[in-house]
Amino acid sequence: MSATAFASRDFEPLVHTREAQSISRPSLSYWQDAWIRLKANTRALVSLYIVIALMAFTILGPVVWNVDPSLQDLDQISIPPGTDRRATLVAPYQPWDGTTFLEVTPGLRLAEPATTQSIRLLWDPVEGLSGYRIFRNLFPVGPERALGLPLAEHFSAQEVTFEDLLDLVPGRYYYSVLGVNEFGAETQYLETLVVDVSRVITVDDAMVRGLIDEAAELQLGDVLILGLHPLGTDYLGRDMLARLMAGARVSLFIGICAPFLYVLFGVIYGSAAGFVGGRYDQGLMRFADFVVALPFLLFMILFKIVFGIGPGESGIAPMLLALVVLSWPATARLVRGQILQIRQEAYISASQLLGAKTNYLVLRHMIPNTMGVILVTLTFAVPSAIFTEAFLSFIGMGVAPPTPSWGSMCNEGIKTMLTHPHELIFPALLISITVLAFNLLGDGLRDALDARMRSTE
Repeated sequence: MSATAFASRDFEPLVHTREAQSISRPSLSYWQDAWIRLKANTRALVSLYIVIALMAFTILGPVVWNVDPSLQDLDQISIPPGTDRRATLVAPYQPWDGTTFLEVTPGLRLAEPATTQSIRLLWDPVEGLSGYRIFRNLFPVGPERALGLPLAEHFSAQEVTFEDLLDLVPGRYYYSVLGVNEFGAETQYLETLVVDVSRVITVDDAMVRGLIDEAAELQLGDVLILGLHPLGTDYLGRDMLARLMAGARVSLFIGICAPFLYVLFGVIYGSAAGFVGGRYDQGLMRFADFVVALPFLLFMILFKIVFGIGPGESGIAPMLLALVVLSWPATARLVRGQILQIRQEAYISASQLLGAKTNYLVLRHMIPNTMGVILVTLTFAVPSAIFTEAFLSFIGMGVAPPTPSWGSMCNEGIKTMLTHPHELIFPALLISITVLAFNLLGDGLRDALDARMRSTE
């Protein structure tokens, strides 16, 4: 049997195909994955945008709205947003002798059209009375006869005119006249007159406020447009928007600077206590427990005395010092707990075997691995500090007028809450929005920075 020879060309090489496994998604770092999960949290993302908008409102707002927050517009006092800004040009004020009037009608009436310059009233004399009392109210007079502010008292039954020059602003007033007998007792309710007041301005005042110049050809009765105040003015005629921006600088400075300082100190203190351990750890944490028990308001008062800050003066520095001195233990406890957990990890033991020094272990491994807890703590600390500043300023122990802050503006606005609620609503609304935004952002960061929640797909 002869052997058959096979050439290599008679064979075709067998090609072995193998499908390579592809990674379904690229590898992400810890911070990249945290950012993706933060963006998936709608509430946290909206809160982040609100915080950015507040920063822009604080920093860039005064550049866009360049109005002095202490400048007073005496023609527009306590006006709400959207108020009519028209003013009629009139002649300078002339005293009224009580004998000139437009028409004779029975009862309580206006002698001239009511303006912010003056309101002149006239009524008929009543037999058997010895005088009259005049009242003014901002609200309608009901059956209970709440007549409002007493303006004047006439001691003659024939004195039947009255001119009101007291803090007149555009709006509606309710004037009432009561008769009194010879003993001064109110014996007869005459009438209540509803008066609608229009805004006027003299030529000299318009020139002083820059509304017209000397070359302007205007006549009495022409209408001028007063300065714009998008959010109205306060009880002294100061622009609310400008004061809210100035108050944001104070409130957010305290709300961010103080937490940054005491969180930083708490990180250092807690890291040292957790890394050293043993008796030193116990001693350091017992001191932290002692600081927690210290009363904040008492130290605030003591620091104001030490700094020489008297009643009616702003206590920003004592407030910052009190927050930093008394608020760090919570951060120290959290960081200590994280350090105690991390120091048991295998990579820490390996670094120690390789000769890593204490500073390297703390700064390179331990603190970076606690950054999630630190950032969340800082985010939750900011609204707490803002609320503390607002509370202290509200009770008169923090920022004092005329320095604006949201808390001090609320303190001023509550005095006119019933008549001019916008003076309280705007600063209170900003405090609420800021505190809510930082709290929701902190809640979202807590979920995003939790390593146990990292995606595994």
